Amino acid sequence: MIKIENLKKQFGETIACDIPSFTINDGDILGLVGNNGAGKTTLFRLLLDLLQADEGAVFYSFRRTSIDESALTNINPAESEAWKNEVGSYIDDGFLIDFLTPEEYFAFLGKISGMTQAEVDQRLEAFERFAGGEIFGQKKLIRNLSAGNKQKVGIISALLRKPKTVILDEPFNFLDPTSQLVLKHLITDYAKETGATIIISSHNLQHTVDISTRIALLEHGQIIRDLPNDEGSATAELQEYFGAE
Repeated sequence: MIKIENLKKQFGETIACDIPSFTINDGDILGLVGNNGAGKTTLFRLLLDLLQADEGAVFYSFRRTSIDESALTNINPAESEAWKNEVGSYIDDGFLIDFLTPEEYFAFLGKISGMTQAEVDQRLEAFERFAGGEIFGQKKLIRNLSAGNKQKVGIISALLRKPKTVILDEPFNFLDPTSQLVLKHLITDYAKETGATIIISSHNLQHTVDISTRIALLEHGQIIRDLPNDEGSATAELQEYFGAE
């Protein structure tokens, strides 16, 4: 669960985030939508402690039997690093270590997370279809991959450790149509398997509606609508907002 309380961020005269109160529940697949400048990436950076809020805070609360729940109640990422092993994220290729091959990068992530190489290799098997024969075994440095394949590496890295919360900013960017469809199944299957809370932003409204259980519509840093999305029920309201015929 993620709780946002009185969260504010401003750049000069521009209000990038102004959210009095918002809760993202365990198991939600939350689609974050809005036009350019709505504040989606700013919100993600605040959730990941990559930006310092002007006011307010974010709190993570995880439910796992393998750890002491009481120690992980209301973790403010700006004040503690106890959340980091439970959150997987990918915002852009600045998250990658581009002088490594994908295999070296995944091995590194596994090592710092306490996984054996055998465990890493086993988990990577689940991403073979998504990788599409273009990531594994190519002996290419990440910096030499196409934009789409860098995107795949980033998404795989976010899911590799099976985190309880996943944050993906524009995950469908740079991907070909086949990879986009595979990614939709990958995200929904991951949610069913793990019960994770997943937050994505995307300019692809249809993909977002297809996979999200809930839609948050941002405008000028504010969440102006919080829409349930059972079987795509948010579609009509979103189309009206974005001016679709």
